Amino acid sequence: MRVQEEESGEAERIPAFQHIKNYLLAEIHAGHWKEGDAIPSEQALAKQFGVSRMTVNRAVRALTDEQVLSRIQGSGTYVAQQKYQSTLVAIKSIADEVRMRGHVHRSELHLLERSKASEHMAPPFEVKVGHPLFHSVIVHFENDVPIQVEDRWVNPEVAPDYMQQDFSTVTPNEYLMAAAPLQGVNYSIEALNPPRDIADMLHIQKEPCLVLKRRTLSKGQVASVVTMWHPGNRYQFAGSF
Repeated sequence: MRVQEEESGEAERIPAFQHIKNYLLAEIHAGHWKEGDAIPSEQALAKQFGVSRMTVNRAVRALTDEQVLSRIQGSGTYVAQQKYQSTLVAIKSIADEVRMRGHVHRSELHLLERSKASEHMAPPFEVKVGHPLFHSVIVHFENDVPIQVEDRWVNPEVAPDYMQQDFSTVTPNEYLMAAAPLQGVNYSIEALNPPRDIADMLHIQKEPCLVLKRRTLSKGQVASVVTMWHPGNRYQFAGSF
């Protein structure tokens, strides 16, 4: 296989380094190389594509910067453990974030119930104990890998139709952003060991989780209080200002 060197100047064709980068990504996504597998050496790839090692190096460096590959000095280049990203700057639907990465999102509804504010839940909602609340627990998947357990409490006065939603086709975030326009948000992130039920839903053992706790405000009231559990070994938060 031989591809055009990027120095050829034919702008209408894909640059050689991009062609190689696309090939490496395709092999990883197809499952031919899995996390921890070594990819062919730069010399082997240069020979395979008929390009210089400098061109191959550019493609490999780009994928390393994107945390798709991991380079170990004196050993080789390996498929990195993927860490799914979530932004903290904008509150987005996890389904949209998954699709933006070209992956498939699905969810499993584990709990949807009417409840009442306990002594623990009343303060964050700024309501009295016994105030009606909705409660849902949903597991979100990316390419059939569980990446988030969403444990959400919702104020019926702000989102009265929450219990009637089909959460296999719409996420709680998508519904709430339409029903309860955002006025403010408070959040915190910490690393915690998950309780057994959360670990089971995420298909993990004793690994710590990244836990995002978020409270949203709408219509002059607290709309939602949510705790989102993410496997720490395959998830990261990212953002920019």
